[in-house]
Amino acid sequence: MVRVAILGLGLMGRPMARRLAAAFGTVSAWNRSPVQHRGDLAGIAIAERPEQSVADAEILITMLTDGAAVAEVLFSRGAARAMRPGTLIVDMSSIALDEARDHARRLAGMGLRHLDAPVSGGTAGAEAGTLAIMAGGAAEDFSRAQPVFAALGRAVHLGPSGAGQVAKLANQVIVALTIGGVAEGLALARAGGVDLAGLVDAIGGGLAASTVLERYGPRMIAGDFEPRGRSSTHLKDLQNALRHAASLGLDLPLSTVVEHLFARLLGCHGDVDHSGLILAIEGEPAGDRAGGAA
Repeated sequence: MVRVAILGLGLMGRPMARRLAAAFGTVSAWNRSPVQHRGDLAGIAIAERPEQSVADAEILITMLTDGAAVAEVLFSRGAARAMRPGTLIVDMSSIALDEARDHARRLAGMGLRHLDAPVSGGTAGAEAGTLAIMAGGAAEDFSRAQPVFAALGRAVHLGPSGAGQVAKLANQVIVALTIGGVAEGLALARAGGVDLAGLVDAIGGGLAASTVLERYGPRMIAGDFEPRGRSSTHLKDLQNALRHAASLGLDLPLSTVVEHLFARLLGCHGDVDHSGLILAIEGEPAGDRAGGAA
């Protein structure tokens, strides 16, 4: 049985840890903030410090906010130094390309292996074990991580170190623009007096059909913006995508517009679910949201 540890028990990390515990027995875990026990942590051993969590691990999963958080936990707080040589670190956080490659280089110098393997699918995918996993790194490390990936979703090896993070940026651009399109369409229909639930049902059978329309359309209609995927995280990913595109001499005009909308959303409504982008488009206070037709 593979000994697995996970660092990060947030919106995504917590359900992922539960699936890992179900697959591998006891999983060692650590979180930067105190963990609230809600009766859902069976098989998860919570350590007080990150180095305690990783000391015996053969494969470590990191699921943290950003590249700075990953670097802090691995290097500043001593998690990497506490791991045995040959341990495989699978970073499933969404971080910048240059950060992922720097982490891989530094870990290799310490005798440790590394994959960047960010995910898509949100908390629903983490709960169900249906995450889309985009992996970059050595092929042999990808093969070694297959038992872990199988417990969490479907993984595809996309190339050398950093390839997973580039794929995740592309994913986040596509998702952000789709959220924006659904939000604008519903805003237009609401202003025109159309029954929104009927609209989602009607267009769900045509070319406008998408997972975003199916899952997020009802949230937008109901004004349910409890975070499942945080707007701050999506804004960070869009900013990373725009920086990477600029380094390649590539202009992403639609992403630039949606990035401004996410910044407006955060400034006016706080760190709501990214489906709350409709609030930035309609310009209404969150408390004034009324579902259905205008």
